[in-house]
This record gives sequence, structure tokens and C-alpha cells, in this order.
Amino acid sequence: MWQHLLEQINKHDIRALARSISLVENEYEGYEELMLHLPAGRAAIIGITGPPGAGKSTLTDGLVGEIVNQGKKVAVICVDPSSPFHMGAVLGDRIRMSQWYTHPGVFIRSLATRGSMGGLHPKIIEITDLVNAAQFDFIIVETVGVGQSEIEIAGLADTTVVVVVPEAGDEVQTMKAGLMEIADIFVVNKADRPDADTFVKNLRLMLAPAFSQHEQEIPIIKTIAHENKGLQQLYNTIVSQRHRLSADRKVWLLTEKIWVQIQKQRMKDISRTEIAGSVASRLHDRDFNLYRLVQQYAGLV
Repeated sequence: MWQHLLEQINKHDIRALARSISLVENEYEGYEELMLHLPAGRAAIIGITGPPGAGKSTLTDGLVGEIVNQGKKVAVICVDPSSPFHMGAVLGDRIRMSQWYTHPGVFIRSLATRGSMGGLHPKIIEITDLVNAAQFDFIIVETVGVGQSEIEIAGLADTTVVVVVPEAGDEVQTMKAGLMEIADIFVVNKADRPDADTFVKNLRLMLAPAFSQHEQEIPIIKTIAHENKGLQQLYNTIVSQRHRLSADRKVWLLTEKIWVQIQKQRMKDISRTEIAGSVASRLHDRDFNLYRLVQQYAGLV
């Protein structure tokens, strides 16, 4: 089964790609064999992140337009909040980007976080690699925007775009230990609002200590996404950033992905439900010790 799917994916068969994503997402039998035979992809992976309300979806929609205008093929993976009832995505791709839904050069898939604290889907690495095998030029991963814990996008994307708005002064202060350090490009969206220029100036001052850790200054681009303003500059900056992706950065990206996969493999036989049962049965024991229980499940005793 996986051989046929892989053959179709390599031919840019969107239906086969969609079926394969469902296979991986739900861990159906055979999905691991499919992953073991994936060819290396060539797509540039763009992560779009930032606080809620910054206009990430509108920006993504406009960026798709810029990529299509260049004659390139693009896949969009939208990671949405989970429904507390069925764990599926609350927001739908047809509603958010309806103009691209039937475009032959665009593939859109909505995924639910399924409770993941990083703002991404638990299988986001595998799904992104699957999409990468389908001969796309760009893959955009748009995250939920849950805040500081969302920094795991930096371990997935070649280029991480952090989107903020002029009123986000206080939020930016709280993000300094997280999102501020992972940005390859900052986008100040809704830049037609008052004090946008002042915000950009202050953002540059806040980023000054980080510049010493980068080979060059982090670009800050002003956009008005709903009017398609600034999006061509953003596209050009993303392309130029990719060409300057250092060997160290590539090694780091791959190391992060491998680390996550090893963690999953090591943890797959450990049941959260079983742990909860052990805790419940021992909760009132006078000699209950959390760390002894950890050692038990870690196979150290």
C-alpha cells in the first residue's frame, strides 16, 4: 500500500497526499514504513507564528498569492485549536482560504493541535516531510499562536516569521524569552494603525542585543495584509533568507527533528492512562514518592 501512495505522492497526486496525511495523523498500520521510504524534499519551509489576533491567517493568504504569482507551487499547513469534544480542528481551511481551495498549485490542510502545548500538531514533522515529498516549492506552516511555548516552530522551519501588531508593546515584552529569539524575520502587520513607525523603532531597540548572535540584522517588514501591502517584500526577504541558510542552521534543524522523533519512539510504550491509574492507587500512601514512580516507568528500577 505504501509503495503505491509514495509513487503517487512523488507525482504530485494531491489525493494520495491527503490520504497519506490521514494515515500518519491517525497512526494507521503501515505509516511508519511509508515514512522510512520518503525521499528528501526540496521545498522551503516557512513557519508563521505570533500572538493571537496578529493577522497570521490573512498574511498567509496574501503570501500564498505572492508565491502563486511567481509560478511556484505552495502547500499550507494550518494548525488550528482543537475542539474539546472531538479533538479536530475548530477552524477550517475552506473558510479561511477559500479562493485557493481549488487552485492546482495550492494544497491546504488544517490540523488540530490535539492538546500539544507548542502550538503545533504532534505529527507536524512527519506531515511536513510527507508534503515535502510531493514536489512543492514552498511549505507554509501557520501555528495557533499560543504564546511563548510556541518556539518549537523554530525546529521545523527553514525560515521563521514572527507576526506582531503595533499595539503589541506589552505582549512583545513578555515574548522576549521565547518568540523574540526565534525570529528570522519580523512582520509588523496592520502597519496602517497609529504609532506603527514608533513600534518598529522600539522593536529594533529591543532586538539590538540579539543582533550580535546573528550574522546580520533581523529584517523587520511592515505589512497591511488585508490590502496586500508589503507582501512582495516579505516574499523576497524569505527567498533571500533561504539562500543564506547556514550549514550550522541546517544541522540544528535536522538535529531538532531527530531529537523529537527519538523522544516519541522512547515514549511510545508508556501509557498516560496507566500512569494516572498508578498515581490514583498510591495517592494516599504515606510513602508516595513521585520520583520513584518516574524511575519505575523510565525502566530505571
